[in-house]
Amino acid sequence: MVNVFQKKVLMLALYAGEIMMRNGAEVYRVEDTMTRICKSCRIDNVEVFATPTGIFISMDKGGDEDDTQTYIKRISGINTDLRKISDVNHFSRQFTTTDLPVDEGMKILKEIDDRRGYSLPMRILGAIMVSTAFCLIMGGKPIDCLIAIFSGAFCYMFSRLLKRVDINSFVTGFCSCAVATIIALIAASAIDGTNYDPIIIGAIMLFVPGVALTNSIRDFLSGDMLSGVARLMEAILTAVSLAAGAGVVIKIYEMLGGALL
Repeated sequence: MVNVFQKKVLMLALYAGEIMMRNGAEVYRVEDTMTRICKSCRIDNVEVFATPTGIFISMDKGGDEDDTQTYIKRISGINTDLRKISDVNHFSRQFTTTDLPVDEGMKILKEIDDRRGYSLPMRILGAIMVSTAFCLIMGGKPIDCLIAIFSGAFCYMFSRLLKRVDINSFVTGFCSCAVATIIALIAASAIDGTNYDPIIIGAIMLFVPGVALTNSIRDFLSGDMLSGVARLMEAILTAVSLAAGAGVVIKIYEMLGGALL
């Protein structure tokens, strides 16, 4: 039977893996971190299986007649917060190399999980910088960059609003890119010399699933085919939703004879 201490260690490892998976970590990193936490507490017969939607961890004492203890944690609402992943990595190294108590470790993980990200003004500033930079890279003029500043800020705030009402990421990306395209087309119709292409591209880059695509490739390379396929499909479907949001508005724009005003 699994004793109380071993159960606490399993719950600690499961919580660490949950935080990492919910914030965009690679599967192999999650599994490795959980295994190291368990083995540092002399739990050698432990098996961890992680997917983007769930984590499974089980252990026994290695005997043929020993009972196996298994825990399952459902993962939902994956975000991207690399700072939390880094914090959990730092915690795992600290836990495995020191005599940090398990209860104290749970408190640290709770603090990491509850830690708020960057403030909304900082995120809006980041969105403005990204949209403006890509607008400039795509050949945008100064007037295009000025419009990209407004477009990036407004579309990011609009996407945050949709997430607050529990709209899924695919619909959020579709609607946000549609709004960005409408803003760019209106500006191009109202202001001479404005090119809507770089403005639209700058706003779309805010929602491109770069982390999901990168993690899918890393999962493939590490042999995690199931999670690699899942993340790759997520990236592809997200990209399709972004392209569809912009494409539908542009098609309607062309059907109206190139006039929105």
